[in-house]
Amino acid sequence: MDLLLDVGNTRLKWGLHDGVRWCGQGAVLLSALDGFADVLAGLGPIRRVLGANVAGATVGGRLGAFLERAGLVAEWIRPMAEGYGVRNAYLDPSRLGADRWAALVGARAIHGAAALVVTSGTATTADVLDGQGVFQGGVILPGLDLMRLSLARDTAQLPYTDGRFEHMPRRTADAIQTGCLHAQLGAIERMFRLVAAEPGSLCLLNGGAAASLAPLLECPLREVDNLVLEGLARMLMPD
Repeated sequence: MDLLLDVGNTRLKWGLHDGVRWCGQGAVLLSALDGFADVLAGLGPIRRVLGANVAGATVGGRLGAFLERAGLVAEWIRPMAEGYGVRNAYLDPSRLGADRWAALVGARAIHGAAALVVTSGTATTADVLDGQGVFQGGVILPGLDLMRLSLARDTAQLPYTDGRFEHMPRRTADAIQTGCLHAQLGAIERMFRLVAAEPGSLCLLNGGAAASLAPLLECPLREVDNLVLEGLARMLMPD
């Protein structure tokens, strides 16, 4: 079995893959990262560990220590100029986030046509992948919860509280939730226009806020559980 790790800003997502299919997936909050040692102990024999880490060296070091005690060493991916069916047109390909690179590879592996690759987590990223597999560029904006939190933190009378999406909000909590959702939806839909004319184009949507965004998006879409893990699984195969 191969162990695949998606180390984000707030949580570690892991997947166990046998080369053909997923045999297990889960997640651990970085604030409770010690719990991953227990997860690791219950996974059985592992031949390879491949991961994408955007949480930094400290978290990577802690994970490395857990893995070392199990006799394993993690291989942390780096973005490439070209590989696994994707060409990276970033001005400096090495500056693309490892998670975005893996998500693009995953998107290409599961959808061979043009796509807007959207991850909606702490930050929201919307990356344009054309029908030839060229990553043309993308945008990064604060995620849905981060938008709400910034309003509560930096304004005097706007609370961080649960609200609902309403077409015409009449409560402050609903106004905040609706406004932040509109900002997310508008950015995604504007970016989707860049691929909309290509045959078979889709918005591939993943991340913690996907369930909130999907019913409201006005573009063809497919929800995917974790494009980073899908990309890492593709990287296990010969290029």
